[in-house]
Amino acid sequence: MPVWLYWSAAVWLGACVGSFLNVVAYRLPIMMQREESAWAREALELEPVSEGDAPPFNLVVPRSRCPHCGHQIRAWENIPVIGWLLLRGRCSNCESPIALRYPVVEFATAAATCAVLAVFGPTWAAVWALVFTWALIALALIDIDTQLLPDSIVLPLLWLGLLVNVSGMFTTLSEAVTGAAIGYGVLWSLYWAFRLLTGKEGMGYGDFKLMAAMGAWLGWQALPGVVLLASLTGIVAAVAMMLSGKMDRQAPMPFGPFIAAAGWLAMLLTGAPLTVLSL
Repeated sequence: MPVWLYWSAAVWLGACVGSFLNVVAYRLPIMMQREESAWAREALELEPVSEGDAPPFNLVVPRSRCPHCGHQIRAWENIPVIGWLLLRGRCSNCESPIALRYPVVEFATAAATCAVLAVFGPTWAAVWALVFTWALIALALIDIDTQLLPDSIVLPLLWLGLLVNVSGMFTTLSEAVTGAAIGYGVLWSLYWAFRLLTGKEGMGYGDFKLMAAMGAWLGWQALPGVVLLASLTGIVAAVAMMLSGKMDRQAPMPFGPFIAAAGWLAMLLTGAPLTVLSL
């Protein structure tokens, strides 16, 4: 395959996945809220909401619409990055602005996809590293929006990391299992120490699970660097936002995006897996 075609395909794949991740970040929290509402109604022995009152809503249906006027997004308008540029960042029907976040996420996902392929090449390690990368992007977006790290993404990511490393793809299985246990245990211990000292919650249980997933993918040796980098960047970001007036000192700040970014960089720094099965 010509080099230009290989990288063009990589960019297009990453941008398309980024477009889907935008959908996941918006819809998954709503789906979770609806599920929790249904469980609450069942626990309170209330009548369930009929399907007529609650039309299907998942990652596939309904089709994307303008949140302002309800205009259904046409196929050409939904082309990653290009569609936003052609529309000049506005709805074709009501001229309402379309958030810059959509093309930014698509572009960033394409760039991350290319970075993974540049490091690992066309190997099975790259395939799994891409799954890891895309899951982290989805988790970071959701945590920024809702301060939640859904189990429906975090837990499969954790178990997948252990399965991938059965063959020693990124680390040995024993180091992956140890990493998962230590990743969860360290943040759990810090959480309770902080809570006992201050009476406040410093982070959520989703952060513990995400760090466990990092250990499962990268091994326990990578965890000190991940924790240190995530903590330092989180502190810098919090201070910058407080000084700029964009965040109150008492306001909670999601830690998941910093764990995700640090873990992704650690993945790239592994360079090449212990065992590579060529595609």
